[in-house]
Amino acid sequence: MKATIRRQLDLPGLPSASGIEILGPTAYIIGDDSPFLYCLDTRNLAITDRVTLFETTEFGSGRIPKKLKPDLECLTALTTPAGETGLLICGSGATAARETGYWVTLAAGSRAATVQPLALSDLYASLRESLPAGVTLNLEAVAASATELLLFQRTVGSAKGNLVYRLPLAATWEYVQGRTARVPAFRPQFYQLPTIEGFPAGFSGATVFGEQLFVTASVEDTHDAVADGAVLGSFVGVLPLAEPSQEVPLVPLTQLVLPDGQPYRGKVESIAVYQPLGPGQWEVILVTDDDAGGSTAVVVELLA
Repeated sequence: MKATIRRQLDLPGLPSASGIEILGPTAYIIGDDSPFLYCLDTRNLAITDRVTLFETTEFGSGRIPKKLKPDLECLTALTTPAGETGLLICGSGATAARETGYWVTLAAGSRAATVQPLALSDLYASLRESLPAGVTLNLEAVAASATELLLFQRTVGSAKGNLVYRLPLAATWEYVQGRTARVPAFRPQFYQLPTIEGFPAGFSGATVFGEQLFVTASVEDTHDAVADGAVLGSFVGVLPLAEPSQEVPLVPLTQLVLPDGQPYRGKVESIAVYQPLGPGQWEVILVTDDDAGGSTAVVVELLA
């Protein structure tokens, strides 16, 4: 597998990009310290609109302070059991302030219409109970198939906490809508990810496209789920949707490279498939966060 960067575009006015999803002509992006869902034209990735997810007085500087931000890291499009298509947005759960979520209903023309806050504290408390000792809950991505919701835990500086929570979509939807107080059953699946300079990668993004699971992972020189560290590189890969048979499968990821073949040192936060280019070949869009408020869209040719 090979992942080569073809273009990089700055995203002015969009701080700390953390998730991207494409629906029709619109790319939707969230930032982990922003109160908005940003709508972009997929042709040029220019912002065409933004939707307020929550009200805050802490965005005056253009970024919500780290200790207060909801850390919205997880974004996916899904179709509900009733046939409604929308966007699910979730916080990382790394602190009490990061246990919120939102359901955004999309109106005709793929423009966001209504925003529904979601209370996720009980779900996150249950997820924490399945983590190894010493590992902090830190959800960085979510992806949805027709039957499952996949939540990706990212553990920095340690390989023991890289796992995916597999939840039944129908039961999870009933729970987040408040129709049942019972936390849905879930299965944690541990994964072995590659390393750079001895530091293990951690999941950072995911999306489902064509019955395959596209994932990203990045490597930081840090052992803290909240504090940032020097970025050492990022990976991209394509996995089958089915649950792996191995207890701790090795994820076949490839390191992202620049056009000259040199490793890309940016921090990839999320992935969306723009279009297939041929058998085993796709054009994907990644979003990156420089940990200083800047955001970039990276257009990549991915060859299996």
